[in-house]
Amino acid sequence: MSTPTIAPPERDPQDVLSADHYHKADPVWVYRNGWRAGVIEAASALAVTVTYRPGAALGTGVDTFTAEFVTKRADVDPALDNRSLLVKRVPADVRNAA
Repeated sequence: MSTPTIAPPERDPQDVLSADHYHKADPVWVYRNGWRAGVIEAASALAVTVTYRPGAALGTGVDTFTAEFVTKRADVDPALDNRSLLVKRVPADVRNAA
């Protein structure tokens, strides 16, 4: 499925999954000034927290969305979907404190 073309208020309510349907690391589209690629960080009965790409740059944002602003994503986004492959740098002062 490519980027959705319909705005959240125009979505059929039967097509909107409840927020608790999503799980950590699920790839999603979120609506924030247009549809943006994102990944679920946490979900509750009322909303989801998503890391998403707010624009064309590789930077990310984190925000909370209600279900009507989220939908499943099948397209791969290399900047978001391969985050587990990134090496996390530990600052020298933290390494030396142990």
